[in-house]
Amino acid sequence: MSWLDDGDDDDLDYDEADIRVRPNPKANRPRTKRRPAHADARNARVLGVDRGRYTVLVDEDGPDEHQILASRARELRKQPIVNGDVARVVGDTSGDEGTLARIVGIQDRTSLLRRSADDTDQVERIIVANADQMLIVVAAADPEPRPRLVDRYLIAALDAGIHPLLVVTKTDLADPTGFLAHFEGLDDLEVFTSGHEAMPVELIGERLAGHATVFVGHSGVGKSTLVNALVPHALRATGHVNEVTGRGRHTSSSAVSLRYEGPAGKGWVIDTPGVRSFGLGHVDPANILRAYTDLAEVARECPRGCTHLPDAPDCALVEAVAEGRLGDRGAARLDSLQRLLATFA
Repeated sequence: MSWLDDGDDDDLDYDEADIRVRPNPKANRPRTKRRPAHADARNARVLGVDRGRYTVLVDEDGPDEHQILASRARELRKQPIVNGDVARVVGDTSGDEGTLARIVGIQDRTSLLRRSADDTDQVERIIVANADQMLIVVAAADPEPRPRLVDRYLIAALDAGIHPLLVVTKTDLADPTGFLAHFEGLDDLEVFTSGHEAMPVELIGERLAGHATVFVGHSGVGKSTLVNALVPHALRATGHVNEVTGRGRHTSSSAVSLRYEGPAGKGWVIDTPGVRSFGLGHVDPANILRAYTDLAEVARECPRGCTHLPDAPDCALVEAVAEGRLGDRGAARLDSLQRLLATFA
């Protein structure tokens, strides 16, 4: 007889208590991919980001409008959350001291302003979401204006579908006429000039009402000073320009959304840290020409596939500049365009 047949087990009766299950070494339940719907989540505007904590505004323009502090849910750890985002928050949204809500989702964005570290870097950095205007701040002097940096801002704005505005500060130190001539032909660009004793706060405020406007500019151009004039409670730190290097000191360390309230109505001012470079590695090169509306009109006469670079055969832009049909600043405008296009060539 085989030792396997040492008895008849047909009459044995087993139940669930007899089944031994290997214990979970982590002592937790298996994770599921199903997530709660959070039907009770409230929409809130992201006003600031600081070391993993998000200042958000609940019930914007409503009777219960107030700010709260929130963290992000684990499932959003790979989702960038930036200024201007409309977040879905749950938990304690009272805003009482010591409370912390949780961001469980981000509403669809209407626009994204992005930049890269340089023109060869395909990794984009999101600066702000849901802005519909960009106010570019540049100084007439101290530091000297950089037309090509402004060109890059314009391209980034166009790529994001954001309407650009330009403010030239410190006009009491230098005449900005020559600098502004660089942008002749850009019909969609509205320009403001500002001096020490003549800051166009009311004119700019009219453009801010009803919009979310992101302020960008080189360090030291007076961007924070302008923000403080428009939003007196902002108290943004201001600095000075180094006399040796001609560079401004970074006074804004992170982007922040500020409520503008003026005679024309309310709006949002999104102040961003000053930058000395603005990479466009994320931009489609085909969209660059669209930032130069005057050149884009002439480029319609170019042959298919024209690169618009200096060695491009039968380029209508090169021919128009050679014939003087683009005015005194036509050559500089084309040079600026070609420098950007050459980066992506």
